[in-house]
Amino acid sequence: MNFYVLTLFPEMILSGLNHSVIKKAFEKNIINVESIDIRDFANNKHNQVDDYPYGGGAGMVIKPQPVFDAYESVMKKVRKDCRVVYMTPQGKTFNQDIAKEFSEEDDIIILCGHYEGIDERVIDKIVTDEISVGDFILTGGELAAMLIIDSVSRLIPGVLNKEESFMNETFSNSLLEYPQYTRPVEFMGEKVPEILLSGHHGNVDKWRREQSLKRTFLKRPELLESSRLSEKDLEFLRTLGFGGK
Repeated sequence: MNFYVLTLFPEMILSGLNHSVIKKAFEKNIINVESIDIRDFANNKHNQVDDYPYGGGAGMVIKPQPVFDAYESVMKKVRKDCRVVYMTPQGKTFNQDIAKEFSEEDDIIILCGHYEGIDERVIDKIVTDEISVGDFILTGGELAAMLIIDSVSRLIPGVLNKEESFMNETFSNSLLEYPQYTRPVEFMGEKVPEILLSGHHGNVDKWRREQSLKRTFLKRPELLESSRLSEKDLEFLRTLGFGGK
């Protein structure tokens, strides 16, 4: 899968992703990230890409022409229906379902804003998806873009060692993940739950499912409304006081 990031800070994208699982995915040629510097398309002596906003106001706005030209340079390499994702607090909030949807694409272009934003005319012209990573403001879209790339990449076959590595993670089935433990068996007086030491896989799976349900009920109960719950799940949740479904 190819990610093309249109940004004013290309080195930030590449250095931020060149670690851990994502770095290994680069080395295996499973994913590719190309960072395109919008300033390279400024077409002026000082590579200026911003200007004062019409109507007045604080800050600067990124001009449409360099953004569009940067976009056009990528469109020579991808299909005409390639999705262009603009990172903006006004967009749809990113979640695991969107990550799955994006992971089925061959190519994605991510547009990072900066300053007071980007001229609306080019957004209207090229953007297919407006995405937010939460109800807060960042200095630019680069950190948000890296979050998207990391989250989507994990779902691409071959990036993680085993498919089940993400199948049971938080939000993969609309539930929070069960608690995890490792050695030593006892730490500061607290022991690993005996059932995890039993070697009985059926009982371990049952315990993990119940712990996942319990965590979700206590921390994010709204997620249960969109979860696929069996009759046994509902029976267990009712012992905790759950009254839904």
